[in-house]
Amino acid sequence: MNVYTTEKIRNVVILGHGGAGKTSLVEAMAFLSGITSRMGNVADGNTVSDFDKEEQNRKFSISTSVVPVVRKDVKINVLDAPGYFDFVGEAEEAAAAADAAIIVINGKSGVEVGTQKAWDLCEKYSLPRMFYVSNMDVENASAVKVVDALTELYGTKIAPLYLPIRENEKFVGYVDVVSQKAYKYVDKEKKNEVDEPADMKDDVASRRDAMLETVAETSEEFMDKYFGGEEFTEEEVLGALKQNVCQCDMCPVAIGSSTNLQGINILLDDVVRYFPSPAERKISGKDVKNDKDIDIDYKADAPKSAFIWKTIVDPFIGKYSLVKVAGGSLKPDDTLYDTETQDEFRAGKLYIMCGSKPQEIPELKAGDIGAIAKLDASTGDTLSTKAAPVLFKKFDVSTPYTYKRYEAKNKGDLDKVAQALAKIGQEDLTMKTVNDAGNHQTLLYGMGDQHLDIIISKLKTKYKVDAELSKPAVAFKETIRKNSDVDSKYKKQSGGHGQYGHVKMRFEPSGDLNEAYVFEQVVVGGAVPKNFFPAVEKGIADSVTAGPMAGYPVVGVKAVLYDGSYHPVDSSEQAFKTAANMAFKDGFMKAGPVLLEPIVSLHVTVPDKFTGDVMGDLNKRRGRVLGMNPDHKGNTIVDADVPQSELYGYSTQLRSMTGGSGDFAYEFARYEQAPAEVQEKEIAERAKKQD
Repeated sequence: MNVYTTEKIRNVVILGHGGAGKTSLVEAMAFLSGITSRMGNVADGNTVSDFDKEEQNRKFSISTSVVPVVRKDVKINVLDAPGYFDFVGEAEEAAAAADAAIIVINGKSGVEVGTQKAWDLCEKYSLPRMFYVSNMDVENASAVKVVDALTELYGTKIAPLYLPIRENEKFVGYVDVVSQKAYKYVDKEKKNEVDEPADMKDDVASRRDAMLETVAETSEEFMDKYFGGEEFTEEEVLGALKQNVCQCDMCPVAIGSSTNLQGINILLDDVVRYFPSPAERKISGKDVKNDKDIDIDYKADAPKSAFIWKTIVDPFIGKYSLVKVAGGSLKPDDTLYDTETQDEFRAGKLYIMCGSKPQEIPELKAGDIGAIAKLDASTGDTLSTKAAPVLFKKFDVSTPYTYKRYEAKNKGDLDKVAQALAKIGQEDLTMKTVNDAGNHQTLLYGMGDQHLDIIISKLKTKYKVDAELSKPAVAFKETIRKNSDVDSKYKKQSGGHGQYGHVKMRFEPSGDLNEAYVFEQVVVGGAVPKNFFPAVEKGIADSVTAGPMAGYPVVGVKAVLYDGSYHPVDSSEQAFKTAANMAFKDGFMKAGPVLLEPIVSLHVTVPDKFTGDVMGDLNKRRGRVLGMNPDHKGNTIVDADVPQSELYGYSTQLRSMTGGSGDFAYEFARYEQAPAEVQEKEIAERAKKQD
């Protein structure tokens, strides 16, 4: 592929609800630009962008892929991002690398939850955007209904560029609102100009007037012209539209049918015409040497710098770090400096990714997106030079809150599973593994149950290791609520030296649940020699790792050694340690033992209309609602304290209740005494497992 200068590049992320037609749109773009010789489709699993086996089997996108499409003399780096909520991390990475977005809406389904989430993501990154209403060839598809729904949500920013012509409920052409010219399709994308349908003239005129009013607001000169009744030239309208789109003051709406290739060339032209090149975007970093902010702004004369926005790790095609050049240009064998890790290395060859296929390229100019193979660096790292080190702020990626226990089916594969998960974790920033030593389990965190299932499936298909998921054990703890006083003697005689240790101890709550135990000794008169005090404490320290109730760790216990006795020959450290262990078990069970359960602070963000459903569900989960606050975007944030054990499966339930529009986050708050029925059930289950 040719090398493109900054002003001849467009970086566009394709966003939208799952199943809206994003991948089909990208496939149509690839076909029309000559990347493929025949149109693939999602159902057959042969599209350019869905190249992963999991994507082909499941018929939806899981990872973001890059397809460079050439339109006339401009290269459009199309980033095809997944629409399903479990893979939001991929969409967030792509949005951080893009300069603009196309939000795809299924013309039949209309505006969906994923549409609004895509808009919010564009708002977060200040991305100029336009909507593309797909599937216009399908019966009952309505671009007008979509435009009206968008206008209700986002106001006068919404500007339809084209209105569909339908005959006998079929999509046969469109009217260009700017030029007021009408076209009819004669064979797929081929079209002829026709007279504007009489029944559409009023609607087209009113929408054009609304657009011209927005155009007039771009300058005083235009305002004077508008109120003077003068007509704008088409060039003036197009120039003003670009200005409004780039400033996020206007959001055009295009229409088409990806399978019939209708509207795709027009959409590509609109991308070139209205969307900014990287040269019109801003990016700043930190000049590490001088400890000050520096504007890079995708300039050719800025310090050589780039950031890694995505990593691909594949057993078959290898590891590729996808980079966006922020300043200067990258060339093969450049010596680069990872500002994050302070490592210096040679870049080797540079590539352009086209789906799964890397193509070598002699140079990447500022603003372009490419790839470097076998780079020992991570997503989010900044690449620059040691002479002029630059550091860019890392982009945010959603935190995973859904987790399950995972185990290797074959115990001998434990290391293989861990290594494979580490590789998947390089690609997927919304996946993490945690070793829960307290419950002897390893936990896999993701964005939802489907996300976790796909990770396990990838282990099998890509890395040839089997693992299974199960419900995780909750980290209960044990403590006491009362005081006790015990006398414990360990005596053993079996010929020769015997064993003798005798302690009298008091146990009481320490008042500090952050510490397992507090040990004190108040022995007088040498009833227990000082040299045995550490052994007594060791017996207590060993005992608190697994409590007498259900084998959970013990917290908040104060143990006081106040008396005892010893034998000048038979007493030993081991004997006193054993006596202390016996004393602890006896004293703990006599001091009102209870189970403590972890409580989390939960924050649920839901559209106002679902607040009642969410509150009812939280009550069933033994949650205590602490407050409800509006976010002034039509949502309510519900704050509640909920036992962690009750949050298993919450992600799926919340999506079900809210149609996918609800989000939640939580953090550990404290431990509280579990209700009697919960304690009984937990103790019985633990006893069953131990048996």
